[in-house]
Amino acid sequence: MTFIVNNRVFVKPGHEGTFEVHFRARAVEIDKQPGFLAMRVLRPLGNQAPYVVETEWESQDAFHSWVGSEDFKRAHANPLPSDAVGEGGGIEQFEVVISSRA
Repeated sequence: MTFIVNNRVFVKPGHEGTFEVHFRARAVEIDKQPGFLAMRVLRPLGNQAPYVVETEWESQDAFHSWVGSEDFKRAHANPLPSDAVGEGGGIEQFEVVISSRA
């Protein structure tokens, strides 16, 4: 069963470009993970809405393996400055029970 993880990140005004570049650089670490299917970074269009970093995995176990890997540690070794992100957000985890594609 497909497993989805969303990370909601409130990025402060003026730091959007830095945030997007930061995640482009991280993509090379996650792309090679066993069980990884896709990543999407969603830019908010509404006022005060968070960015959403959505990853798709073959299973919850594949996601947990990534979180415990050296690649994960490298990808998260240089976090954004604390003044670039706001309070709130966080991780959400889902199992896909219904899916449809064109």
